[in-house]
Amino acid sequence: MSDNSKIEWTDATWNPVRGCTKISPGCAHCYAETFAERFRGVPGHPFEFGFDLRLVPEKLGDPIRWSKPKKIFVNSMSDLFHEGVPDDYIEKVCRVMLAANWHTYQILTKRADRMATLLRGKLREAAKAAHIWWGVSVENRKHGLPRIAKLRSAKPTMAFLSIEPLLEDLCKVDLRGIHWVIVGGESGPGARPMLREWVRSIRDQCRRANIPFFFKQWGGVRKNETGRRLDGRTYDEFPATAATPASVATTQHLLQDVLIPA
Repeated sequence: MSDNSKIEWTDATWNPVRGCTKISPGCAHCYAETFAERFRGVPGHPFEFGFDLRLVPEKLGDPIRWSKPKKIFVNSMSDLFHEGVPDDYIEKVCRVMLAANWHTYQILTKRADRMATLLRGKLREAAKAAHIWWGVSVENRKHGLPRIAKLRSAKPTMAFLSIEPLLEDLCKVDLRGIHWVIVGGESGPGARPMLREWVRSIRDQCRRANIPFFFKQWGGVRKNETGRRLDGRTYDEFPATAATPASVATTQHLLQDVLIPA
């Protein structure tokens, strides 16, 4: 857990799962893999095993211990719906999110088929919760647009898109059932270019659909130099949220109820 995330659209990160595997072009220059592999073989480091998929049950209770409301990006270093994560473990993560409901949770996946199936089934309660935002990553038309359709089919109360890295013009995007859109370019060595007109097209579609639009970055090899302004302004729009404050007693009770088996 990091309580001071550098990711522009969140406050904190929570990683009850670590590691992942590539499944589409958006994964080619994965920042999480690059970071994790730097520490492979370092005894005692959280990423001693590099980017190999691992469950981290000792991290499950972290959000419950935070009394101050935060926007929390769930599994910034993995994908909750990876095929190696058992259903019952995903359910435990959702139990924590439902219990610690003073936070807002942001879950992103490229495995939209599995997410949609579970949101319509075992995770129905979590799908209905307004403080849990379910999102899919979108990098191009071939892989990204079908994920949007799968997300929409699950009908969560809060659905969002992370269109990053944007690798081509998406043309017309069906934004029905979507409540927030993030757009960003790829950054770091080998970053693939993103054209201004691609970003404008998505921004304008969001405007017409009255959907909050967040422009994260232009990216590139040195993203600090390219910045995050689009046509002379910064786009930092979010959906409305309503946090529920928690007392210390409530927090302790939730830790027992959610994490200690009956």
